[in-house]
Amino acid sequence: MKLSADGAWLTDARRVLSPNCDDRPEGCEISLIIVHGISLPPGEYGGAWIDDFFTNRLDADAHPYFAEIQGSRVSSHVLIRRDGKLVQYVPFTGRAWHAGKSCYQARDACNDFAIGIELEGQDDEPYEEIQYRRLAELIRLLCDRFPAIGETDVVGHSDVAPGRKTDPGPAFDWSRVRRLLA
Repeated sequence: MKLSADGAWLTDARRVLSPNCDDRPEGCEISLIIVHGISLPPGEYGGAWIDDFFTNRLDADAHPYFAEIQGSRVSSHVLIRRDGKLVQYVPFTGRAWHAGKSCYQARDACNDFAIGIELEGQDDEPYEEIQYRRLAELIRLLCDRFPAIGETDVVGHSDVAPGRKTDPGPAFDWSRVRRLLA
């Protein structure tokens, strides 16, 4: 796994450009990684639904759940699929719209200073070993590229939006990630 010369893109990820992003505030240093979980529709994996969701092309008539999220304008920097394949939607230097109303260590608006990584999965179903390995590899790469990210600055969506979000959920094994990073 490598970054482009400017550090904005993974060279080995499929790129699907999301319009749901903008510039980070001037002088804002990237200092946090937020881990998310997503499956569309819930509990189903594979297919193009996540790409469609992050690019505002999700057909609300294709599944009853999609009508609930129609009109959402969200994105993430990277998706790690169940098979370990990577998709990048937003350059790391840009602000992806993944955390929503959020707070970390008394700092609001986490999208300003965070990188969002989605794991294809759901709260109550174990993630795949390859996803953990790819996540650890990506975290190491990002920590090297953005030195303001400390080893404790990797959190779940539930940590920055408690009561509003639950992902990556109780099935996510944080101790496994820590072991892989050690």
